[in-house]
Amino acid sequence: MRRALGLYAAGGLLLLGAAFPFLWMLSTALKPSGEIFATPRFVPLHPTLENFSRLFADTGFLVFFRNSAAVAGATVLLTLTVSALGAYGLTRYRFRGRDSVAGLILLTYMFAPIMIIIPFYILVRQLGIVNTRLALVLSYTTFCLPFCLWVLRAFFQSIPLELEEAALVDGAGRGRTVWYVVLPLALPGLIAAAIFTFILAWNDFLFALVLITSDELKTLPVGVNDLFNATIVDWGMIMAAGVMITVPTVGFFVAVQRYLVQGWGAGGVKG
Repeated sequence: MRRALGLYAAGGLLLLGAAFPFLWMLSTALKPSGEIFATPRFVPLHPTLENFSRLFADTGFLVFFRNSAAVAGATVLLTLTVSALGAYGLTRYRFRGRDSVAGLILLTYMFAPIMIIIPFYILVRQLGIVNTRLALVLSYTTFCLPFCLWVLRAFFQSIPLELEEAALVDGAGRGRTVWYVVLPLALPGLIAAAIFTFILAWNDFLFALVLITSDELKTLPVGVNDLFNATIVDWGMIMAAGVMITVPTVGFFVAVQRYLVQGWGAGGVKG
């Protein structure tokens, strides 16, 4: 009993430490301007939504939010599609150099994005897609694909071949077998890859700053950064923007985590 209480207490402290920055950011976002620089208080004396209303009315936050959501969603779909197909091919088909190909794919993940930002910009400019959402989607997919492919490769390797063979014998084609048998069993890997890809695409600043020049296509990290360029930094509005940026990421994880847990506990063969 004491051990369980100790574990719960330790878990609660870790949770509080991890959530404290977000809670303080929320507290600051709910304070009026005069109270922010007064004696530090965790609970606002006069809570208000003025900072949020000014954020939506006086800035292009909603445009930035829509751009980030569109880019992150498209990146997740493209990355999962390509990585799932690639991982399935690397685990189900035998060809010369298969392991070498897998190793080379992982090797590309060793390069930091800043190392190839210039050649990538030159390539994007030659393709004529500078200052487009497509350029951002392709750049994010480039860096998420190696990791996601290796994650899904490990999950596909753990799925018994007998399940696919049984489905094929029953008359299901290769496509139906993959869709109804393989992908449901690889659901934890798909969700883990989706979370990783979404967070990277949602939070990226470097590529969005370099590849996007027009205000109507800016994403949230770049758009919110412009708030710091003002003569007077409005911390209440910036904290409100931080809350609005963080909530979708947390909400996305909460929405899919139950499927992740269910997928980990699911079994492919039942007696």
